[in-house]
Amino acid sequence: MINLLKAFGRDESGASAAEYALILGIIGTTIAVASVTLGDAIGAVMTRAAGQMATILPA
Repeated sequence: MINLLKAFGRDESGASAAEYALILGIIGTTIAVASVTLGDAIGAVMTRAAGQMATILPA
């Protein structure tokens, strides 16, 4: 039984697919969070720039 557990611990077949899925999940989550955060920040900057331009440019 101990030998079976040792062999199971050393067996790495199929582990790479799970590892790739985990890495893709982490990267996907990071991209989603960064997109939302940057989107809000860029929107705020654009709104501020539009407000500044409205005070400078004649109507």
